[in-house]
Amino acid sequence: MTPISPTLRFEKSLYREGVTSIIACDEVGRGALAGPVAVGMVMIDTAVKRMPTGLRDSKLLPEPAREALEPYCRKWVLHSAVGLASAAEVDSLGIMRCLGLAGARALALLEEGGADVSTSTLILDGNYDYLNPALYRPARVVTRIKADRDCASVAAASVIAKVHRDRMMIAHDVDYPGYGWVTNKGYSSREHFDAIAELGPSALHRLTWLKEATMLDLPA
Repeated sequence: MTPISPTLRFEKSLYREGVTSIIACDEVGRGALAGPVAVGMVMIDTAVKRMPTGLRDSKLLPEPAREALEPYCRKWVLHSAVGLASAAEVDSLGIMRCLGLAGARALALLEEGGADVSTSTLILDGNYDYLNPALYRPARVVTRIKADRDCASVAAASVIAKVHRDRMMIAHDVDYPGYGWVTNKGYSSREHFDAIAELGPSALHRLTWLKEATMLDLPA
């Protein structure tokens, strides 16, 4: 079955309501056993051009296609940023608060890069606004289920965030060898579980998640 191509229909419907700029958001790494959770954000406005050819939700693209698309996604949007929350923060605060924390960091990076975030409407993939509880100033957030599949701007955010996080995990293979970060990027796999059993958890692992996933006798 051919994957559904995202469009700008939803974004244009917001423009018709008077919105002048949009920040599209998507998270990656939420279900990983190791590494940070990341939230990617991109800003577009009413002058946005045709989306990059082949753009899809990052989960629907093989790694080489994501890598090839990422620079085109960055050129297509006005601003882009990726915010992170570490494995230690996930253990300490829980995944939902860390999604908000990573999102708030991404938003701050956009603002540091010159984006006027105060006048933008944010599209969050899903049905829950995890972002506003982490912000000092309330943002206008619109949630949309399957936005990463259907909305071109959110798909671009997902590609940028996925490539950013994957590159980080690949680089960590030098720091914490033996876990197979190059292939698993911190997600569950038989080889990953075997490595944990042999080597024990690394500083990149979410210990609270490992206790549940592997039933290892790990510290609380």
